[in-house]
Amino acid sequence: MDVFFEQYNHEPNIAAARFQFVKHLDDPRLPEKTAGSYRALDVMETHLATRTYFVDEQYTIADIALYAYTHVADEANLDLGRYSAIRAWLARVKAQPRHIEMPGVDV
Repeated sequence: MDVFFEQYNHEPNIAAARFQFVKHLDDPRLPEKTAGSYRALDVMETHLATRTYFVDEQYTIADIALYAYTHVADEANLDLGRYSAIRAWLARVKAQPRHIEMPGVDV
């Protein structure tokens, strides 16, 4: 799992769904983006089920890139309830030194 996954599977779905949902856009592609978001989250959950971080069991740029929109997935009306490995990983990333929260829904 790497930043290519973030750019081609994660961001185009989760970030796009978040933008459309927050801005109340009437976009017929929202269900498609939501479905793509859950597919990306499923891949992340499977990967993190046996790992602490995404690459080589250490905190890397891949974690930073994937954290950005994953930790605000609720703003895209995405439910992380069934993703226990992702939720645990989010907590580990948030606990990193010098962690800075991403601004809220003002996209």
